[in-house]
Amino acid sequence: MEKTLNRIHPVSDPEATYFLQVSWEKDLGTGFGLLISDCQCAWTGTVSEADISREAADIEMDRGKYVEELRKALITGEESAGRYNFVIS
Repeated sequence: MEKTLNRIHPVSDPEATYFLQVSWEKDLGTGFGLLISDCQCAWTGTVSEADISREAADIEMDRGKYVEELRKALITGEESAGRYNFVIS
């Protein structure tokens, strides 16, 4: 299993710092787990392969391209800073 941990500052609260951990087996396209924490609370979730396919279809994006955008937004962290925004709700 591979994991990444990135610090994010959501546009919904730019002064706040959250930590986003993403874990996956083969690649993001087969599904992944998420953990987000503000160092006081933590929230977890999973995204299945079917969820990824459904979301890509809903926004009419090629599935491979969608998975690549997920990788950029969730895994590459600092090198993608400023290109992706996070909103915590």
